[in-house]
Amino acid sequence: MGFWDKIFGEFVDVIEWTDNSSDTMVYRFERYGNEIKYGAMLTVRESQQAVFVNEGVIADQFPPGLYKLETNNLPIITSLQGWPHGFESPFKAEVYFFNTRRFTDLKWGTKNPLMLRDREFGPVRLRAFGTYAMRVVDPVALLKEVVGTSGQFSTGEITNQLRNLIVSRFASILGESAIPILDLAANYDDLSTFVSNRIQPEFKTYGLEITKLLVENISLPPAVEEALDKRTSMGVIGNLRDYAAYQAAESMRSAAENPGGGAATGMGFGIGIAMANRMGEAFSGADSPAQPPPIPSEKVFYVAVGDHQTGPFGLQEVENRIHAGDLTRDSLVWTQGMTDWRPAMEVAELNNRFADVPPPLPKR
Repeated sequence: MGFWDKIFGEFVDVIEWTDNSSDTMVYRFERYGNEIKYGAMLTVRESQQAVFVNEGVIADQFPPGLYKLETNNLPIITSLQGWPHGFESPFKAEVYFFNTRRFTDLKWGTKNPLMLRDREFGPVRLRAFGTYAMRVVDPVALLKEVVGTSGQFSTGEITNQLRNLIVSRFASILGESAIPILDLAANYDDLSTFVSNRIQPEFKTYGLEITKLLVENISLPPAVEEALDKRTSMGVIGNLRDYAAYQAAESMRSAAENPGGGAATGMGFGIGIAMANRMGEAFSGADSPAQPPPIPSEKVFYVAVGDHQTGPFGLQEVENRIHAGDLTRDSLVWTQGMTDWRPAMEVAELNNRFADVPPPLPKR
């Protein structure tokens, strides 16, 4: 640096930083030989903090405000080199500005699939990704643990490490939760909260705070998603017989809208109808399992005994009564389908059952 740069550098008495980027977290104020003039003005804007470092040791920290660098408001800096000599000569120190605003829309995601065991699908591989937001809450810790002597530090220099932390804790939480795959979408908010709480202490060791973490998507491998889509499609279709009939109806409408299709269209339409009918018959058989025929009901009879009606009696009981002599050829009987009571010998179902019974004795 030239002579005039040195002269003008020593007489610049305003120390400030305005950030034109969107990802700068730490900026070291550049001065010739790190010399700062006594009485210089330090401007720390909202969403900023400043840290003085002398000979590698942190000397003081400044929140937002306007400061005049004099001994009466810098009790710690009074011990810096050059100040004992009347406190008016320039002193050497490094000034680091820290951006404390939120850094949003930072990405995280799995490089490789996570292996998990699902109760319904068994072993599966999942990928996940989302976004998070963070900010600097402890400039001293960030300077000691991460920044070091870097003159300018951006989010890209630490997001890889932070992403690895998030993915690692996310995998552990997802495995411990045992949430079924089909229910994961309903638990994105809870997963986000659990991951945020789990990694918050680790972020603080870097002087950072995670203000928001979102799980945006958890996905299966393409082949598994395709199989799941087919399974879902079958559930949406529902009754396959009705679906086949619907497809046939759609074919008929298409044929009606294209009357100039010729013989090929008609042939295709006919084949479609035939296939739909076959499919309907097959699915009808599949949907309705074979059932045995109903048990035939036995015909029953009522028998008049004097002025009273008895029964109903099945055919076997009627035959037993005939052989016992309780029911004769002249006994009046009735069954469903008859308009009136009739003698038993005039009923076809009973007449042949009197064959083994002798007729009544002739009267003398």
